Amino acid sequence: MSIEEAVLTAFARLFTLGHLLALCGGVFLGLVVGILPGLGGVAGLSLILPFLFGADPSIALAMMIGLQSVTATSDTFPSVLMGIPGTSSSQATVMDGFPMSKKGEAARALSAAFVSSMYGGIFGALVLSVAVFYAIPLILAMGFSEQLMLIVLALTMIGMLTGDNAWKGLFACVMGFMVKIIGPAPMTAELRLDFLDLDTGYFLDNVKLVIVGLGMFAMPEIIDLLRRSQTISKSGDLRAQGGWVQGVKDWAQNWWLSTRCCVIGCIVGAMPGLGGSVVDWIAYGHAIQTTDRKDDYGTGDVRGVIAPESANNAKEGGALVPTLLFGIPGSGSMAILIGGFVLIGIEPGVEMVTEQLDLVYVMIWSVALANVFGAGFCVFFANQIALLTTIRYSLIAPFMMGLIYFAAFQATRHWGDLLMLFIVGTLGVYMKRFGWPRPALLIGFVLSKQVEQGVYETYTVYGFSFFERPIVIVMVILILLSVLACIRYKPRPVNLAEDGPYTHKNKAPQLVFYGVLVAWVVMMFVNSLYKEDLTRFYPQFVTFLALALLLPLGLQIVLGKKPATHFYDSELEDFGDHEDKRTNEYHLLWLVGMLALCAVFGFEIGVAVYIYLFTKLKAERTHLGALICALSFTIFLGVLAYYLTLEYPKGFLQNFVNIGLDRLWRG
Repeated sequence: MSIEEAVLTAFARLFTLGHLLALCGGVFLGLVVGILPGLGGVAGLSLILPFLFGADPSIALAMMIGLQSVTATSDTFPSVLMGIPGTSSSQATVMDGFPMSKKGEAARALSAAFVSSMYGGIFGALVLSVAVFYAIPLILAMGFSEQLMLIVLALTMIGMLTGDNAWKGLFACVMGFMVKIIGPAPMTAELRLDFLDLDTGYFLDNVKLVIVGLGMFAMPEIIDLLRRSQTISKSGDLRAQGGWVQGVKDWAQNWWLSTRCCVIGCIVGAMPGLGGSVVDWIAYGHAIQTTDRKDDYGTGDVRGVIAPESANNAKEGGALVPTLLFGIPGSGSMAILIGGFVLIGIEPGVEMVTEQLDLVYVMIWSVALANVFGAGFCVFFANQIALLTTIRYSLIAPFMMGLIYFAAFQATRHWGDLLMLFIVGTLGVYMKRFGWPRPALLIGFVLSKQVEQGVYETYTVYGFSFFERPIVIVMVILILLSVLACIRYKPRPVNLAEDGPYTHKNKAPQLVFYGVLVAWVVMMFVNSLYKEDLTRFYPQFVTFLALALLLPLGLQIVLGKKPATHFYDSELEDFGDHEDKRTNEYHLLWLVGMLALCAVFGFEIGVAVYIYLFTKLKAERTHLGALICALSFTIFLGVLAYYLTLEYPKGFLQNFVNIGLDRLWRG
């Protein structure tokens, strides 16, 4: 089939009523999945696969492409309005989108995000149209060494995300490595830190990304808002202090930044294994390095929304390049997409481009249309969804806690998911309290496995000659430029009031936290001594690096004689005049209570009782109102269990009753 015939055939199929309805259905489902924190495209695609068996290929593709293309659009809602990443690709959006929402600029942030997302999606579709013919040599040229250097480039950009203390930022990245180390070693499958498993089998796999993402960003932000005892936004009007039109103007003024980030999204999206988990942070770091007024980032700068939102939608087009041409998934959702292809009788690969070119163009243009539809739907429903920001957060928080623990349970559907989320979330709470950059930990976690495997593979295949490869040379130059940009960056001045959150009089809590981190590093090193060489090499390298970074930071804390940024403590911030001022520990104890209830009564009943008690005691609702809140969430869990074929964690009493009934039946 010639290109002209393929274009005409694809155009005719694209605008049939059945295809458009299927595309809109996939878009709508993708928007819903994106709004629910922690789920993302993998859960959504897994949900619709059983319904696509035997369907027309173009209709099935329309639903899958529609769903996959817009989860990175609707995940902007929880990121901007609640400070909770809807998916892993919206975590950088939280950095500036949520502060804008708290300042009453939610509409401006959402508008800029939706325009950027639509532009990124269309840009990615155009890139995919060209890449179908010209990307094969480039992808084949990206070997182990090139991918490793791309990862190193991403790590150097952490220098722009380390806040006001570089040692904290660098060690936070290493902490991400340390979290990822828990579990089997990739080279030997031998368990590292195996004493943590306690014969449960939970750590037979590594800690999941959704747990780290929710623990680092969702739990700390929810607890922070609960401590403030106020609404997310002070105004119920999305148009306050900058509305929809202003957001479009902001994007127009920064269109070149948006375009550059779209290019970044396409390139990173085409690299298998990277995808949306890191592309938004690379784009965010690029924005800080290449624009003026760098100190505004993290405080509510609209450019901090435009950059990641442009990249995370453009990356879908890039991720489809290896998926279509080689059958190599660029991300977890692309792996599910390949499964969908096989289910409806399509084999991705170079032959698909030559023999089914019309179907390829249908997919490409469906990506563009899906982004237009997705942005339109988001704008249409934005006012209703944004009203959530005017509700007192003590009413929303228990539902959000239940939702993020449900999302965490989807990681492996093991009781350990709930406990691990609490542990990682507690770490995130104290990192937020003491000014440790949580994004750096997340980036280190995402890239740890690629770094470990890349070092082994690059050295085995190329030795030190990989520095002679042309793409590697280009990457090295970019890394050097990134380091220079980091050196030139000066952090914004901080409040050094003698009795403020930066005062040197508040060392004790930070020294306790610092001591826990040192103990963690030492424990990991001692455990590595009893492992095989290939198993122990990476943990020992990471622990030596961690100790090298902890030493100067410890000296800063112990020997510091004046107020400085490494003494930051958000516990001392003024949260306004309200009677019920509570500490982080108070709200963490509520979560301990929720987990205890789940352990006794099971997940559904335990969360329902937690929601009832919280809304009755903290939100001061009536017994009937609290009961309605608890029952509504229980019904929601039941609906999800039915459609996703879930079995929630059982409690002690449930297991006891089941055992008793089983014995009675046998008797």
